[in-house]
Amino acid sequence: MERKYVLVINPGSTSTKVAVYEGYERKAQENITHETSDLEKYEKVTDQYEYRKEMIVKWLIDKNFNPSKLVAVVGRGGLLRPMPSGTYKVSKQMIDDLVVGIQGEHASNLGGMIAGAIAESENIEAYIVDPVAVDEFEDVARVSGTPQIIRKSLVHALNIKAIAHRVANDKNVKVEDLNLVIAHLGGGISVVPLLKGRMIDANNANEMGPFSPERTGSLPVGDVAKICFSGDYTFAEIKKKLRGKGGMTAYLGTNDAREVLKRIEDGDENAKLIFEAMGYQISKEIGAMATVLQGQIDAIVLTGGVAYSKYLTDYIKERVAFIAPVILKPGEDEMEALNEGVQRVLSGEETAKIYEEEVVFND
Repeated sequence: MERKYVLVINPGSTSTKVAVYEGYERKAQENITHETSDLEKYEKVTDQYEYRKEMIVKWLIDKNFNPSKLVAVVGRGGLLRPMPSGTYKVSKQMIDDLVVGIQGEHASNLGGMIAGAIAESENIEAYIVDPVAVDEFEDVARVSGTPQIIRKSLVHALNIKAIAHRVANDKNVKVEDLNLVIAHLGGGISVVPLLKGRMIDANNANEMGPFSPERTGSLPVGDVAKICFSGDYTFAEIKKKLRGKGGMTAYLGTNDAREVLKRIEDGDENAKLIFEAMGYQISKEIGAMATVLQGQIDAIVLTGGVAYSKYLTDYIKERVAFIAPVILKPGEDEMEALNEGVQRVLSGEETAKIYEEEVVFND
């Protein structure tokens, strides 16, 4: 039986997205939902491994994709050790790090674990592609201003790298031939300078840079300290104010850009101010990252779900187009990006990396 399909697995907190590709063509996709009552049975997220794996295999068979037809399996990369960008083979050490949560517990840790198990049963390779742990910072970018805090690489690496490859394909060059500033505009916002394909700096999408639909971004630290020690909030409440209930949500009570745009159309001046302030801060961050590349930029790329807003992208373009041409690549398709990483390996365009050879072990 010919092996020709790639199984893509992307676990979320309450669901698991799965898809089957033949080459670059998507043959099937499903969002397998998980009942809260089922998930609550497990003490740790990684304890859900067998439960989710069985549901994925059942889905495959129900869709008439026998596992024996798979040529490879790819899972969403989890919170692994800091690592260079690329497509990685799933290995025992990687799985060990995912199980213990070497940088934290997250549903995405299940991606490599489940991919590895299904691939092993079929004697084929399993992969992950550009996990959140991707770190290509230059040393100068790690210095924060206080020795107790090191700037970290925490970005939407999977989509940003996939978009970089697509821009390179459009220009008929390799990604290593381009310098780009890519702004991922979603619930969180990542603005990243890519030097010959490497993400050498970034705002921490959870804590720094522009405010976003639900995150505060950078704040005046003195005022933050006053709030923290005011006695009015617990640590958990402060964290929620910074991520989840910050940004546009804090000002306007919603994280839905479409709703905000409707308010603007209806004459809501406060909604207009806040939405444009987000675009203003994104533009400033793009300008800052342009200095990292010393102005040698082939293009500025706007991507992510919020990049569908012409109002916002036009606002940003007016402020940054003098730096470099602006390219719109709205949306975020993690399933497609995961498959593309594997297809580059299967075609020989890219060589799969080995986790143990790329990361630093300090424990």
